[in-house]
Amino acid sequence: MRSVVITGASTGIGWATAKFLIGRGYRVFGSVRKQADAERLKAEFGANFTPLLFDVTDEAAVLAAAREVREALGGQTLAGLVNNAGVAVAGPVLELSADDFRRQMDINVIGPVIATQAFGPLLGADPSLKGPKGRIVMISSVAGKNGNPLSAPYCTSKHAIEGLSESLRRELMLFGIDVIIVAPGAVKTPIWSKAEQIDLSVYQNSPYLPALNKVMAFMMDLGAKGLPAERIAETVFEALTAASPKVRYQITPDPMRHLIAAVLPKRTLDRIIAKRLGFLPQ
Repeated sequence: MRSVVITGASTGIGWATAKFLIGRGYRVFGSVRKQADAERLKAEFGANFTPLLFDVTDEAAVLAAAREVREALGGQTLAGLVNNAGVAVAGPVLELSADDFRRQMDINVIGPVIATQAFGPLLGADPSLKGPKGRIVMISSVAGKNGNPLSAPYCTSKHAIEGLSESLRRELMLFGIDVIIVAPGAVKTPIWSKAEQIDLSVYQNSPYLPALNKVMAFMMDLGAKGLPAERIAETVFEALTAASPKVRYQITPDPMRHLIAAVLPKRTLDRIIAKRLGFLPQ
């Protein structure tokens, strides 16, 4: 039985991927931050799921979890690490605190670095382990290639994940470990209900308030029309198992819109977005 570690397994893409892989005969080690989630997932998924209790920013806890996984593997390699855990911080750059940005980068960028350093040896960088070399799947986003206004922290973190993955893929060729990016568009996950709970009252006197309201409504609409998380899980499975995987999989519910955005001149796209959000100079 091959084993995979998934960070952020309690809901959304992480939960769907754990369920999908277990259904394909894998043993899954899934990270959660709360004991209640660990018990819930264990009851839902059964014997082939092992919860790992850690926050991805807590290096000591992640390293302890890696030791636990190493012991469970019994000298065999890990088939995969899915760096999925993340959050989305939104707001105008001029009015967000440095701590807001720092939290975003700590979770979405430093977290995957910590996890990769902890579990990388188990994927085959440690020559004492036996078995096929594993793969790393980085959950990025379409925002990893675009800079959406009023979500700069999230977009910045996903751009960083794209660069990290590119560099890491080339570094880990030394050990035969592949790194593949999975970049979803809108997905039906609890992140949208969390977005609905964002308190915009702090921007009551901000010139960005009208645009923030528009962006919030747009995000909620995207969430309602998003892909099921199971679709992303299927792509993660392909990235982990395909004989010749792509370096990047982009999956969106509206690929044509993203294609048009990719080919339009940047200044043209700037003006279209600015007009919709009321950013054109008066």
